[in-house]
Amino acid sequence: MITREDFVGRFGGIFEHSPFIAERAFDGGLVVEPLTASGVHAVLCRIFRATSVEERLGVLRAHPDLAGKLAIAGELTEDSRKEQAGAGLDRLTPDEHARFTALNSGYVEKFGFPFIIAVKGLTKNDILSAFENRIGNTPAEEFSTATAQVEKIARLRLEAMLPEG
Repeated sequence: MITREDFVGRFGGIFEHSPFIAERAFDGGLVVEPLTASGVHAVLCRIFRATSVEERLGVLRAHPDLAGKLAIAGELTEDSRKEQAGAGLDRLTPDEHARFTALNSGYVEKFGFPFIIAVKGLTKNDILSAFENRIGNTPAEEFSTATAQVEKIARLRLEAMLPEG
């Protein structure tokens, strides 16, 4: 049986900088072995969805800006670094970087959290297009879209760690 320490150590970062989700899942007796990507995802998402709006907002705010200052400074989590690099966000031209910076600023100003998208399989142009479309959303629409993207990111991270099941 996996211990609390091992579970939180392994899955505490699935939701960016939010180990409390894994802690609550374990403490609530929701963890069932054998651990599979779909099983752990279902449990973590159940906890995430049950949190207060303020806690979910905190999870959204824990995400880095895409191609933002943390990326430039090399301060992304390893998962975020790999995800952004996979989409080419570590190889932007100066003009592309300026566009991402402007969109990031406008987005955070409007919504109060960074633009979040599961970048796996997307190009920088796909991401820019989604960014430009979603910035027109209402705050409620974007909160819903961003939380769904957080869950998708969690699923992709778990699929890289665990067998499907």
